[in-house]
Amino acid sequence: SGASPEAGLYTAILAGFTAAVLGGSATQVTGPTGAFVVIVYGIIAKHGLDGLITATLLAGIILLIMGLLKLGSVIRYVPFPITVGFTAGIAVTIFTGQLNDFFGFGIAKMPAEFVEKVMVYAENLNKFSWQNFAIGAAALLIILVWPKINRQIPGSLVAIIVTTVFVQLMGWPVATIGSRFANLSGGFPPLRFPNINLDTLRQLIQPAITIAILGGIESLLSAVVADGMANTRHDSSQELIGQGAANIVSSLFGGLPATGAIARTAANIRSGAISPIAAVVHSVTVLLITVLFLPYAKLIPMAALAAILITVSRNMVEVNEIKKLLKAPKTDRLLLLTTFTLTVVFDLVVAIEVGIVMAAIFFMKQMADAALIKEHSVTDKTALDSVAVYRLNGPFFFAAAESLIQSIDHEVVEKEAIILEMQRVPAIDATAVNVLEKLAKKCREHNTRLFFVHLQPQPAEVLRQAGYMEELGEEFFVTELPEALEACSDLVN
Repeated sequence: SGASPEAGLYTAILAGFTAAVLGGSATQVTGPTGAFVVIVYGIIAKHGLDGLITATLLAGIILLIMGLLKLGSVIRYVPFPITVGFTAGIAVTIFTGQLNDFFGFGIAKMPAEFVEKVMVYAENLNKFSWQNFAIGAAALLIILVWPKINRQIPGSLVAIIVTTVFVQLMGWPVATIGSRFANLSGGFPPLRFPNINLDTLRQLIQPAITIAILGGIESLLSAVVADGMANTRHDSSQELIGQGAANIVSSLFGGLPATGAIARTAANIRSGAISPIAAVVHSVTVLLITVLFLPYAKLIPMAALAAILITVSRNMVEVNEIKKLLKAPKTDRLLLLTTFTLTVVFDLVVAIEVGIVMAAIFFMKQMADAALIKEHSVTDKTALDSVAVYRLNGPFFFAAAESLIQSIDHEVVEKEAIILEMQRVPAIDATAVNVLEKLAKKCREHNTRLFFVHLQPQPAEVLRQAGYMEELGEEFFVTELPEALEACSDLVN
């Protein structure tokens, strides 16, 4: 991304601690994530490190405001197939990202995109390192087997200790944190306030909004994943407040943008976390390692860390839920597969945007299909063949409004009266009013009477405000179907 490794450590410490204390998720772990790599790189290239710090500060303020305005609840409107789809997609992304270290390919610069990443792996198969693979496989085996021996100590911690000691004793030439990040140094950064003026705001407000939106979405989605894994329930607006404060604190110490990290959160839960104390301990541990034990941390094999993340990715995939959704209606299956594919091929933001739009379109189509039912017969024998009765179901909105005209169009010409039974219509919108106005006009042209039965409060108020009732006549709005049929009979006679 162009930022130093130390900046990432500072972010994990400061932002992680702040979000754990002030956030709304019991098990969320906050820190720098791969989702910000492209954004951070672009800001540093154009505005420098100071520009990134300022943009992070502004993003934190925006997130704080969003949380105070209770905008976090919007995540509740994300359908379940989308959540399962992007979670599985993230798992695949995490898994493929670890193969370089697990197999010891030694690829210095990995592309961010999935397809390009697979192509690079294919081109570097001849660089396979059996020592790195052996360490990774050993760590993976320890992680899988250790819980059967002792559940109190996390298997990932045991795997790191065992593989690190083994590598040092054997002197194997495997990649370690120290060899990967040679310039990594300890210590703690000083407090620094960015220089903000009107010109700076103009230049950085757009990147700041991008960081805030991406950070907010990813944090809330991570919290949803955490809820599913830990059987908890997060406070979405409070989480935005915590994330906003975390980014503000991170920026004041030269850190990077922070968000809820799905991989670290999943690892946190799999290690037994049940409260924010685990995330606080995580931040304190990173602080101690950075300040006191960095020389020892540099000895940790990258293959062991890759094994931990491979295990995390495996545990993130909700196999049972995927099996259920694959037997669900076609629209749910399409949402699941589309979100999964877009998360893997592109990124989480694209997947969520497309998934939400698709879900909205599917919902509107379903509502429109269920909005109109023709009553072919009525119990009242006084009804004449020249009267058509229609019962509308559900909200009468723009997606369903046009189908009314298409269904009734021929009846206007053939019948002497049309009755719209609207007891099951809780709400209508401006498009529905416009369609009803067109229907009334056509009825007048063909001398066909139009009756409304049992209007609910909202539709009645909307039609009254639009002047529709006054134009049509109050006598054509009745409370019961027999009353409308009797009026039709009188008119025909």
